[in-house]
Amino acid sequence: MSIENEKSDLIYQLDEKPPLKISILLAFQTILTGFGGIVAVPLVIAGALGLPFQEVTFWVSCALFVAGIVTIVQSRGVGKIGSRLPVIMGTSFAFVGVSITVGKNYGIGAIFCATIVGALVEVILSQFIKPLKRFLPPVVTGTVVTLIGLTIIPVAIDWLAGGFGTPNYGSIKNIVVGLIVMIIIIALNQFGNEFVSSASIVIGIVCGYILAAFTGMLDLSSVGSASIFSFPRPFKYGINFSVPAILAFIPVYLATTVETVGDTLAIGAACEHEVSGEELGRGVLCDGVGSMLAGIFNAGANTTFSQCTGLITVTGVASRFVAILAGALLIVAGLIPKFGAVVAAMPNPVLGGAGIIMFGMIAGAGIKMLGEIDFNKRNMLVVSVSLTLGLGVIFRPDILTNFPTAIQTIFGSGVTTGTISAILLNIILPKNLARNKNIDEKQNIDA
Repeated sequence: MSIENEKSDLIYQLDEKPPLKISILLAFQTILTGFGGIVAVPLVIAGALGLPFQEVTFWVSCALFVAGIVTIVQSRGVGKIGSRLPVIMGTSFAFVGVSITVGKNYGIGAIFCATIVGALVEVILSQFIKPLKRFLPPVVTGTVVTLIGLTIIPVAIDWLAGGFGTPNYGSIKNIVVGLIVMIIIIALNQFGNEFVSSASIVIGIVCGYILAAFTGMLDLSSVGSASIFSFPRPFKYGINFSVPAILAFIPVYLATTVETVGDTLAIGAACEHEVSGEELGRGVLCDGVGSMLAGIFNAGANTTFSQCTGLITVTGVASRFVAILAGALLIVAGLIPKFGAVVAAMPNPVLGGAGIIMFGMIAGAGIKMLGEIDFNKRNMLVVSVSLTLGLGVIFRPDILTNFPTAIQTIFGSGVTTGTISAILLNIILPKNLARNKNIDEKQNIDA
């Protein structure tokens, strides 16, 4: 069901199909915003496990290939699987730590086996999402969407500075290039025609790519060493069924389930579409089934990318058709590593310029949702406490040091912590009491 608006901010609605040439450009724009997140996870895990270059590139190809398939399933829908929203799927950062630990202690085969078996958690939980939708009113969803934006803003800042841990982190050149990209995107988005506005992100990134080449920031050495064609071979590392490894993955799947619910609601709001409980359940089910497929094809667990919300909000492109084409491009990138290497060579500051806008717009969308609720004392408590707890574990992660690993895994995510807090407070705090207090205060004023 679409949300009624006097004036839609969307250029292309959920079920609209832009002309094919425009759709391909917009699809390329879509994968640019999620590409870095997809390839970063296999790069980090493979690097920590000391795998050779050929294996690293194979992992990256597998991650892109699976992300493309799951994106198509999520956006188009296959039976009862997929939310049918314009969602980009990809490998989840939440599994990096546990994957490295499992890989070092039980071997690579145990990582992908735990990815497959642990995904059953999401498959099972997806069947209970629909009845839980009634516990997600605007005061909760607005808080969650705001948290999603606020908690990933540091990622955009790290990109802008050149990438966390890099020798030239925070250099003037990095920041200037990123800010130029940001300014170009803002100018195109606000002052360009309909087409330019909808493609402002990709045009800004391409301009940044060219600027980076002229400033000596672009390194294309990896393109030459990348293979021309690669096909992900199922179960390349065998099957290593390890109970401790599977148990280590389960808490992470619990956390990502909560985040997927929040991301799906946020994307629905950006699409001006009220997400039903059934759609939420199908979206979580796609996460679970997609993660199983990922484990089979030697890739990390897949999840909904929150970047989609910012991209839709900035460009006004909510077309599922564009997302499906983006999934097809990701599959091509997985089969042709040289294509992926060209995109992966994009300097972090270029992505940072776009990320600042997109991630900030996610937070802005959440604030807009909160602006439509009655901010009485009860709702103020739900929002303020949940935002504080969610951001608190991000700003001060050491607060969880003395808790069991499972607790650290679940509540180490600001979105998960804030979402659980908002849901519980919304259930516990009496609604009638807040309403009666407001009535009493109004009567006293009138008297």
